[in-house]
Amino acid sequence: MRFMIIVKATKDSEAGVMPEEKMLAEMATYHEELARAGVLLDGTGLKPSSEGWRISYDGGKQVVTDGPFTETKELIAGYTLIQVRSREEALEWTKRFPNPAGEGCAAEIEVRQLFELDDFVQGEAIERWRAMNLASINPAPGEE
Repeated sequence: MRFMIIVKATKDSEAGVMPEEKMLAEMATYHEELARAGVLLDGTGLKPSSEGWRISYDGGKQVVTDGPFTETKELIAGYTLIQVRSREEALEWTKRFPNPAGEGCAAEIEVRQLFELDDFVQGEAIERWRAMNLASINPAPGEE
C-alpha cells in the first residue's frame, strides 16, 4: 500500500522562504528512518506556486494559468511517498512526521492512499499500465 504524506503550503513556503537548518535536520532524520525501514519511495519540497502553472479543462478547451495561486491552504509545499503493509503502519509513520512549520507553529499534513492497478476494473487499459512496469519501479516491501 502506497501513501502520500502531503505537506500543506504556508505563507512562508509560498514566499520562497527556505526551511531553517534545524527543520532540514529533523526532516532528514525522519526520512533516514523511513529509508532504513525500507518504506521510503520518494520525498521532496516543491517550489512556490509562483513558479508553476495550472491547466483548466472546459470541454475540449485548455486554459493555462500561471501562478502564484491565492488560496495557500489549498496548495502543497512538499510530499513524502511511502509504501507500507497497512493503513495502520502508514498512520504510525505519519504520526512521527516532524511539524513542517517548526515546533510550536501551526501546520498541517494530509495523508492519502494511492490507487493500485488492482483497485480498477481490469481490462485492456489497465494491462497497458501494467505493461509500463510501474509496479516494478516501486515494488512492495518484501517483493524486491
